[in-house]
Amino acid sequence: MARILTRTSPSLSVFACCLFLLFSPSMLFAAELQIQSDTLLRVFERDTTGTGDELVAPIYQYLKLNADNFSVEGLSFHAYGWGRQELLDSDFFREQSSGELIYAYLEYTAPDAPFSARLGRQYIFSGVANDSIDGLWLKGTLSEYFSASVYAGQPVGLSTTAGRSGDSIYGGRLAHKNKNFYEIGLSYQTSQNDGDTAANLLGIDLSAGLPMNASLYGYSTRNLETEGWAEHSYEVNFQLDRFSFRPFYEYYSYLDYFDSGANATNPFKLLALSGEDLSTFGVDASWRQSESFTFGGKFKAYSYDQNQASNLISLIVSWNSESVELTQAGAEIGYMSGDAANNDYLLLRLYGFYDELGDRYWLDFISGDVVYALYDRDILGRSYSVFTSLGAGKTFFNDQLTLRLSGDYSQDPYFDDNLQVLLSASFAYDFSL
Repeated sequence: MARILTRTSPSLSVFACCLFLLFSPSMLFAAELQIQSDTLLRVFERDTTGTGDELVAPIYQYLKLNADNFSVEGLSFHAYGWGRQELLDSDFFREQSSGELIYAYLEYTAPDAPFSARLGRQYIFSGVANDSIDGLWLKGTLSEYFSASVYAGQPVGLSTTAGRSGDSIYGGRLAHKNKNFYEIGLSYQTSQNDGDTAANLLGIDLSAGLPMNASLYGYSTRNLETEGWAEHSYEVNFQLDRFSFRPFYEYYSYLDYFDSGANATNPFKLLALSGEDLSTFGVDASWRQSESFTFGGKFKAYSYDQNQASNLISLIVSWNSESVELTQAGAEIGYMSGDAANNDYLLLRLYGFYDELGDRYWLDFISGDVVYALYDRDILGRSYSVFTSLGAGKTFFNDQLTLRLSGDYSQDPYFDDNLQVLLSASFAYDFSL
């Protein structure tokens, strides 16, 4: 389960942007810049069972900037954000943000020491941390066997709840490692929302190399507010020549995962009060028969404390071209068995991507994906769901500009028809100042 963050309106990441502007012009003009622009136009209309048709045509602009090779060695700047404008008179996005600054931070990596620092809006993924913050993050190696990281600032995800006054977040991770054999980490995080505790978490993570080319990875998180274990996730990977085998186990306590003080608001409070515990275990296996063909299968069992259990088993075959890097195709057939109607179905999927068509056709690449589910029992009067996607694209100016056109169509028990068209233009450019 991924932690859910509230999107915020676009705003400057005060720390990084202000400091960036304070640098001397000589430092700025010595930089190398990489700019990537993505413009996406979506057009879709939904014919639902409860509301009338509505045509929506939003245009999105994504912009990414990376700057490095300043006069200060090891210094770089990174920024990424997006904005949206509705082209038609529609209130479809009325209650949603019209844009977001995803990250904007200065980063310093010491040339001659194992130390790095980030200042600004950034995403922290370290131990129990899985958050976007406006603040400072430090990471370094303490000795041959120990490393540490710490961070502090304001959580971006809580900025729309009672403002930013009284919001704070800080934490860190201490790790012990023994060369390439294992690493054990202990992490902690606490955050405040308008002065009230929003989260207070303690975590432990482990990665280890095992005999026979196997590896172990896992982590556990404890909610110090509810004094219960919020989640466990562990897996072992075996790699024997062309055969791979991955058994895994996951556990989530809805009360301890979603009930985090000031974060426990609807809909999360309802999930926390459900008293549900979810355990899943299973295995993924694959056999690389040749350089082109791979055969595999997976089994996953879902066990609930309150709801009905269910099991998923599927077989997969995939093909990759030996001569064209991205060209591939595959198929999957699976069966989900469960007591609930939406957990009892046959699953079929076909997909493919063909690259480097430019030598014979005007288009450079095409893609397709079809997913079909046949339910054992009707759900709201429908016994199946289907999703289809077709796409094509072409590159220009030595692959600096890529144009893509795709269309998605789906039918399921909850939507009579759902058609979406997406036109995107991606432009990437590198230059030096």
